[in-house]
Amino acid sequence: MSFATHDCPECGTAVKAYRNPVPTVDIIIEVAGGIVLIRRKNEPRGWALPGGFVDYGERLEDAASREAMEETSIRIDNLRLLGCYSDPGRDKRLHTISTVFAATGEGTPKEGDDAEGIAVFALDKIPDKLCFDHADIVRDYLTKKRSGLL
Repeated sequence: MSFATHDCPECGTAVKAYRNPVPTVDIIIEVAGGIVLIRRKNEPRGWALPGGFVDYGERLEDAASREAMEETSIRIDNLRLLGCYSDPGRDKRLHTISTVFAATGEGTPKEGDDAEGIAVFALDKIPDKLCFDHADIVRDYLTKKRSGLL
């Protein structure tokens, strides 16, 4: 268990402050025979799946829909769970646990709040280098898709 102690600002007593992983979502958005990737404007920079942090009180599925809309302007449906990714080193900024979904979307993607670029990549043309562990996620997606499990 990871925690630090801090002094209470009112009484000076040492209290534990627990450090917990932060929940996130990532979404593989299937559009026109390919998937949508964003080029991140913030660190780490590069191509990535759309996604982000889950708000307090928000369901994972709702976070996925919100993040898809905020980052790509695409409304998604047919949301399916791909898996959960929890390697403590997957994000160098902090320990995140990502619940990853696949979904279908229609329309033309438009870059949103965290993106400086956006594109639909054919499944055989996905860049080799992606941010975080997104290359592993895309490989898992392609394996499940080819096996008929997704």
